[in-house]
Amino acid sequence: MKAFFEGIQWLFENIFFTLHNFLRALELKSWFAANTINWIFMIICASAMVYWVKQLKLHQDSGQENQDTTAHSFLK
Repeated sequence: MKAFFEGIQWLFENIFFTLHNFLRALELKSWFAANTINWIFMIICASAMVYWVKQLKLHQDSGQENQDTTAHSFLK
């Protein structure tokens, strides 16, 4: 049974956490390089939010947005 859990430990430490260990070592050399993935995700999320807001504005300007309070049965 001990070998099973040591196998799981080896799998996570040597396989699954390789990228994390690389980023942890990279952070000591360059903080910006280590956090590049975070910046990429923030840029993707910000651009998605801008796209979403533009689409909401287009639907509201064209009159397709139903803002009647009776649009949902639970609001009656």
